[in-house]
Amino acid sequence: MKTLLTLQLTIFLLVAVGFLMKKIHIIGPQGQKNINDLVIYLILPCNILHAFTQSAADGNFIKYLEILLISIGIQVFCVIYGKVMFRKEPEGRYKCLQYGTICSNAGFLGNPIAEGIYGAEGLVLASVYLIPQRIMMWSSGLAVFSGSSDKMKTLKKVVTHPCILAVFFGFVLLITQVQLPGVVNQTIKTLANANTATCMILIGSILAGVPFKSLAGKDTLYYSFVRLILMPLLIWGGCRLAGIDSLVTNISVVLAGMPAASVTAILAEKYDSDAEFATRCVVLSTLLSVVTVPLLCIFLTAFTA
Repeated sequence: MKTLLTLQLTIFLLVAVGFLMKKIHIIGPQGQKNINDLVIYLILPCNILHAFTQSAADGNFIKYLEILLISIGIQVFCVIYGKVMFRKEPEGRYKCLQYGTICSNAGFLGNPIAEGIYGAEGLVLASVYLIPQRIMMWSSGLAVFSGSSDKMKTLKKVVTHPCILAVFFGFVLLITQVQLPGVVNQTIKTLANANTATCMILIGSILAGVPFKSLAGKDTLYYSFVRLILMPLLIWGGCRLAGIDSLVTNISVVLAGMPAASVTAILAEKYDSDAEFATRCVVLSTLLSVVTVPLLCIFLTAFTA
């Protein structure tokens, strides 16, 4: 719980830094756009690649397969749910809600929490769980924002995106266990470590233009309910009915209950969608997760063997 609270408080302090920098005009409109491009085209790809190099390719493959299949099932469910439940929303909000349903902040919050609660085995299982989400984030998820009526153009845009290329090369490194040269690996790691700070500062600068009274509207509260409560409970029920291993179940449920991915707001800003609405979803769901994630952990302790 201490690890979880520390991570979440760190997020909010970084958002506050970005908010302040925008308010006192250290970050202007052009600077905000430049930070956005820096995150999308350099820092995020390095973060993705580094995450794959930290994943293990050995151990209990039955559990790996279980959690991989669960994660794939979750992604399929989220795509369908987002298309059906949010189809009546305005286009800008529809894109944000659909992407925010597919992709959570499990990459940042999930791994440390899984390791802190369930040890080294929990960390490895969490890394495997995140593989389908990382692929979805930068394939069909990215297509949500960047898509066009020209399917081939959309496919080309997605396949050649730096984040997709990072996923591809990450898979190669994961499967082959090839080690990058020390100086290259250290450079990628250094850039990857800048991901949280730059993303949250960028979100804070976007938030500076959002009225606080609109933060907790019906739309953002409903999204937060789906992301933080409904999805993890559905997954818990499905895993229990299927007789899935308790450790795999617990990690799947905790990671499924993470708040909206911070990159939702970044992509919304990049592709001229409703960045303010996306930012409200990210900030409110992250704020509420301070309460919901510990409660999920308590629930799992009480009801999962």
